Amino acid sequence: MTRALVQEQGTATPVRTVRTLVILPAFNEEEALSAVLKELAVTCPQLDVLVVDDGSTDRTAEVARAEGVPVAVLPFNLGVGGALQTGFRYAVVHGYGRAIQFDADGQHDPSQVPALLAALDEGADLVIGSRFAAPEPGAEYGVGKLRGGAMGVLRVAVRVLSGRSFTDTSSGFRAFSAPLLEFYAAEYPNEYLGDTVEALLLACQAGFRVVEVPVSMRVRAGGTPSTQNVKLIYHYLRALLSLLSRAPIRRRERAIRRGAAQ
Repeated sequence: MTRALVQEQGTATPVRTVRTLVILPAFNEEEALSAVLKELAVTCPQLDVLVVDDGSTDRTAEVARAEGVPVAVLPFNLGVGGALQTGFRYAVVHGYGRAIQFDADGQHDPSQVPALLAALDEGADLVIGSRFAAPEPGAEYGVGKLRGGAMGVLRVAVRVLSGRSFTDTSSGFRAFSAPLLEFYAAEYPNEYLGDTVEALLLACQAGFRVVEVPVSMRVRAGGTPSTQNVKLIYHYLRALLSLLSRAPIRRRERAIRRGAAQ
């Protein structure tokens, strides 16, 4: 673990800094990946980066290696959840104290990373970079009516099941504490949208502290979105059913807490 010197009343005091891993799940992202990695290196040079090549059929892994970034290559496409869990296990094994989930398609802005890390420093376990929480004027993140309506339904479901309100349950720009990394290394959901919505619910139900911070997002720099039109409806419905299936778990946890309080 690296050390930094901090001046305190004229005395240089060694302070431990937390090793941070940026995890980029990537499936056929050769078009945008190089620019994303270059920007991360310039903007956040103190952070380590891992690209998880999720069974790509293009040159995603080669592009990452050409930028000097380590790559975990999965033999076939597991989906974002499986790729992220690979990154979490890598982080735990290599002793990282926290991690950032970051898109490989250029939508996430590295200049927003310090805001997420600051929330971890203040005691959060899961920090969600929200596209909809108090955006700057003119920086509103636009979504279509279909997708926006589906997001609204999921927000309501999460509120009912967790007792918490969130503005952006499906954001893929997140930060994780060391205890949550260990939890997710074993328990992370692998279904589409489970990696965002169900993972959020899991963290809430397990007692981790979850917060949101406002961030700005950019348009995809390359590649093709994973879901569109009919597929989008299907995946959102599956995510909703997955959430509803956890309702009995939520009720049992409440009963256990009431029993412990008596």
